[in-house]
Amino acid sequence: MKRMFSVTLGAATVLIMAGSAFGQDAGAEKGMRVFVAQKCTKCHSVAGRGNKKGAQDDIGSKLTAEQIRQWITDPVGMAAKTKPAPTRKPAMKKTALAPDDVDALVALLAGLKSK
Repeated sequence: MKRMFSVTLGAATVLIMAGSAFGQDAGAEKGMRVFVAQKCTKCHSVAGRGNKKGAQDDIGSKLTAEQIRQWITDPVGMAAKTKPAPTRKPAMKKTALAPDDVDALVALLAGLKSK
């Protein structure tokens, strides 16, 4: 019960902190819940929450929504296609997400743009 409360409180904190980055968009809010629930924070961060080595705070300025979607749905293929440097260890793994969860993550990440 404490863990669930901590996760919920952490997600709420991230939403409040990152609110200015992606506004009040419901899809982005759901995206943050998916981001936390799927433990994306082990390797990535948004608004300072998570692994700072994988900061995603301006990813929407670097990648299109379709490229973000491809990274989420086919990370192995995208890594082979783009040959990112430096290669992060461990490599991002493919996860089985519901299409609406993928849409929510794309909404969140595509909205993260530097000002």
